[in-house]
Formats: sequence, structure tokens, C-alpha cells
Amino acid sequence: MLYHLLYPLHTELSVLNVVQYITFRTAAASLTAFVFMLLAGPAAIRFLRRLQIGQVVRVEGPETHRAKEGTPTMGGLLILAAALAPTLLWVDLRNPFVWVAVSSTVAFGTIGFIDDYLKVSGASHHGLRPRYKLALQCLVAVGVGFALLALNRENLYDTRMVFPFFEAFTPDLGWLYVPFAILVLVSASNAVNLADGLDGLAIGLFTVAATAFTALAYVTGHAVLAEYLLLVNFPPAAELTVFCGALIGAGLGFLWYNSYPADIFMGDVGSMALGGALGTVALLIKQELLLPIVGAVFVIETLSVIIQVGSFKMTGQRVFRMAPLHHHCELIGWSEPKVISRFLILAVVFALFSLTTLKLR
Repeated sequence: MLYHLLYPLHTELSVLNVVQYITFRTAAASLTAFVFMLLAGPAAIRFLRRLQIGQVVRVEGPETHRAKEGTPTMGGLLILAAALAPTLLWVDLRNPFVWVAVSSTVAFGTIGFIDDYLKVSGASHHGLRPRYKLALQCLVAVGVGFALLALNRENLYDTRMVFPFFEAFTPDLGWLYVPFAILVLVSASNAVNLADGLDGLAIGLFTVAATAFTALAYVTGHAVLAEYLLLVNFPPAAELTVFCGALIGAGLGFLWYNSYPADIFMGDVGSMALGGALGTVALLIKQELLLPIVGAVFVIETLSVIIQVGSFKMTGQRVFRMAPLHHHCELIGWSEPKVISRFLILAVVFALFSLTTLKLR
């Protein structure tokens, strides 16, 4: 909105010419989101406490988590407001890529909100039944998949696969891109959700991944850099840099209140929305197969759950003391801050490694 209001005035005020630059608007969106979160955070926490919207801790969870019972949750609503409002302020609203990303984020957030509402209203850690949650996630992902096919028909997108480390191998999935989009989006949404178990862990990991995707979105939309790095060039993808920048600002602002010991939790409305946002951006900039590397810690957390469940069902034995992996680390003696710090270190390492793969083709 501000982009459309300010940029036309650049002929009269030359200083406003800076508004046309993606880098400026990305920084502006990030700072706007961060300041919004810092200012709105205390009021939101008080509001949630007054409504008694508190975290319901799993009975089978670590004993040390009992003290978290009642901490305000559903802070993901604040993250969404802090990220989406600056995006709409600073982005080119005519850009279809942005609307796909925003719509997907809101849709996944809505599923998470329903899940959170059922938990809070029922005073239980059980929300939506898994099969209903999965069905709704697939429905949203189908919508995104068909939106991408529509962009492909307008020559704004490409349903070819881009494989890390391989320059020439780019198979075109065509209509099969829809089930592939379902796999990416449902996996990303649930992976972030599974990592949301310690104070500041999920939002910290997400912010690191979002930072990597900010860089990837920028080079994908930049013709010269995309050609140099052998990436698919989609000019509309450049505006996703602003969206990712807003996500970073909102993530850092939320971490201010979510860091150990947390004053507020994001809830499923936050984790599902943020996972959906990561997956959608990865699809839009053709880095779907780089997503597991950028978000490798999310993948490891998810695999720990799959291994634990599979092992117990097949052999009756557990591989980990508790899943996801962050709980196992707690139970073997790592303090919660140490688990968070070490997982974040790994996230930064994987994100940096993912960026180095761009020239390894």
C-alpha cells in the first residue's frame, strides 16, 4: 500500500525513488514487523491472560514442562499480524506470487487456529483429530498447487524440478506438480509444528530458515544473479523478498517474548502458518528440494518422531527417551537453553551450507 502511495511521488520528491528498490522495502518491512511486534507484544500477552487462553501441557511430556502450564498461547495470531501487515504495506500488491504466499500462510494459520481453539476450549492438549487436520492441510495445499499451475499457464512459473548439485536434470512434472506441492506444504507445516516444544526453539529455527529464503528469493527475482548462479529466474519472485523480510522481523520480535523463559507461545496457529509460509516460498522460487537442507533441523525433529513411532509399533521398543528429539536431549541431561542454543547453531550451519550449494552444480 505504501509502495503504491509513495513511489508515484518520486518524480516530485527524488528521495522517494528509493521505494522502488526491493532491498529498501525488504528492510522497511522487516523493521516495521519487528517494531510492531515489540509494541504490541505486552498488550497481547495481557489480553490472552485476561481471557485465560493458556498453554495446556501434555501429560506425557517432560516433568520440567509442568511449570509452563497456563502460559499465554496462540501468539501466532500476533506473528501473522506483524508479518502480513508490513508485507501489504511495502509490497507491490499487483504481484501474484505475493498473494499466493499470503493466502497460503493465512489458510494454514486458520487450521492451526481451529486446533488451538479446540485445545483451549476443551482444556486439553488434544485439538483437531489428526485425520481432519491432515485433510484440511491437503485441501489448502491443493489450492496452492492449482494456483502454481495457473501461473505456469501464464508463463510466470515453471513446473520443472530443480535439483541441487545437478544443472541439467530438470524434469517437468506437469499436473503431478500438485501432489508434489501437497507433499512439500504438508511436510513443512507439520515439521515446524513438531519443533515447537521449547521456548524460542521453533521461532528461532524458522527465522534462520526465513533469512536464507530471503536471500534465495532475491536472487531468483534478479536476472543477473539468477543467471550467474544457474537458477530459474522469475521476476515476480523478487517481491517475495519483502514477504520473507517481514517474516524475519516478526520472528525476531516474537522471539523477544518467546525466549526462555517464555512469556507467550505461538501455538499451532503460528507454527502451521510459518511452516506453510516456508513451504510456499520454497515452491514459488523453485527451491523445494533445498528446503530440507535449509530446514534440516526441522527434518531431523520430524524423523525422530517417525522413527520413534515406527520402532514402537514394530518392536515395542523406543529409540529415543522421548520424541521429538529436543525432548530426548532434555531427558539425557541437556538444559532447555542448551538444547535451544545448540539446535540454533545447527540451523545456521545448515542454512549457510544450503546457500553454498547454489554454485555446486
